[in-house]
Amino acid sequence: MRFAICSLVFWTSCVLFAQQPAEKPNIVVILVDDMGFSDLGCYGSEIPTPNLDALAADGLRFTQFYNTGRCCPTRASLLTGLYPHQAGVGHMTDDKGVPGYRGRLNDSCVTIAEVLKPAGYFTIMSGKWHVGQNLGVTPWGRGFDRSLNPAAGGFYYAGSPRYDLWLNGESIKADDPRLPKNWYTTDLWTTFGLKFIDEALAEKKPFYLHLCHNAPHFPLQAPADAIEKFRGKYKAGWGAIRDARYARQIEMGIINKDWAKSPRPKDVKPWAEVPAEEKERFDHLMAVYAACVYRMDKAVGDLVAGLKERGVFDNTLILFMSDNGGNAESGPKGRTEGDPTQATSNWFCGESWAFSENTPFRLFKHYNHEGGIATPLIAHWPAGITAKNELRHTPTHLVDIMTTCVRVGGATYPKEFKGRPITPMAGHTLTTVFNGTGIMSRYLFWEHEGNAAVRLGDMKLVRKGRNAPWELYDMKADRTELHDLTAEQPEKAKELAAQWEAWAERANVKPYPNEGGTKKKGKGKKKAAAQE
Repeated sequence: MRFAICSLVFWTSCVLFAQQPAEKPNIVVILVDDMGFSDLGCYGSEIPTPNLDALAADGLRFTQFYNTGRCCPTRASLLTGLYPHQAGVGHMTDDKGVPGYRGRLNDSCVTIAEVLKPAGYFTIMSGKWHVGQNLGVTPWGRGFDRSLNPAAGGFYYAGSPRYDLWLNGESIKADDPRLPKNWYTTDLWTTFGLKFIDEALAEKKPFYLHLCHNAPHFPLQAPADAIEKFRGKYKAGWGAIRDARYARQIEMGIINKDWAKSPRPKDVKPWAEVPAEEKERFDHLMAVYAACVYRMDKAVGDLVAGLKERGVFDNTLILFMSDNGGNAESGPKGRTEGDPTQATSNWFCGESWAFSENTPFRLFKHYNHEGGIATPLIAHWPAGITAKNELRHTPTHLVDIMTTCVRVGGATYPKEFKGRPITPMAGHTLTTVFNGTGIMSRYLFWEHEGNAAVRLGDMKLVRKGRNAPWELYDMKADRTELHDLTAEQPEKAKELAAQWEAWAERANVKPYPNEGGTKKKGKGKKKAAAQE
């Protein structure tokens, strides 16, 4: 009888335990700024990134994950699961007077935070926001319980001309006692991310952390010891660095050995023709960029250590990506104004080094060729991803992050929010790709500043500028986009162009701002570019 009672109790407890809902995973999305496709060690770089490499070794690396080619549109797309024009941010944070270019998240979209909060999540924003705070769109107004952010563009040190900080909706000064002394934003964003996670754990809630580094965006700035670590390592020049990265990418399986290297841009000199004194300057310039990447990786390590100390690392899904490819702004010479260890300096890596950063691809930030829109994606989740150190070659996109968060968080994406109809999600969940079964057959689309692209399967149609001819490439055979197939496959080019035009009409890409759009006074392109 005693055995029967014990057995009944044991059976009942098992049934009750089995009926309890599984513990919801925490979710961390890490977005970095202006980082090229090959800038991480696990994607071929010589820059040491041991913490991100460790996440990749214990998780997944995606080889065909896409962003939108520019800062603000990527942030809008990531936050909402929509193409950026659908969310109102087809360009930057200036209102151009037409629906796709209002410069702010519109009222027809919801953020990941607004979707996960009703599912019980504590929502956190730390780092660069830049989706329309100048026009009234704030983290605390779009679903985030806690936030520390600049209103627009990024910076590294207090004293920068770009400097502003908001803590949970309150404007604060650089020496606010709630901030660490002598802070560096790459560390600051992580420090406050963990601080806010402690509040989530105190409330016994799963958390969503939206962690957005400004590194390695211009103005490139880093502590002196980090810069010194890389001095002299770039005297081999951009061609040799690119070739070494290319070889490592082939060895890792990141790229196909049959893809030819993209050619050196016509405005970039062969390293042998660069004067000796300029080689010193270029070495210093890339050392500062490398230091920014290196310190960003260290901050990722600090976050991982913090999650482990709190006992939540195993059930935290971490997704790491970049907002666009390497940045060629400031041209082939780059820019080296002032001391890069100080807040008032202004350094840009420029086109010559961006050519290496985007190995093996063509073009840069702004463009919809692979150099502008291809980003690393690292996915790590011990409790949910069984694969270790595997590659995923499925074409995927920022729009898939919202869908993935909804799926793993057990949330419901709304048809209406605050009495307003909401645009349906544009993405697919990555969970099937995590386990290796997902092969998505769907169109992916891009547009920025007239640059445009559409991809279906292995075929990609892309153009450089609104009035430029379309180019057609087979991504399986030629992802470096060197062999235009439009003359050989005109019907395929025509078919994809028609699909792009239909998408452009329904996704608010059209009307373009110059087709009846008006800019609001004081919110023009010049101001937005300065903030970005």
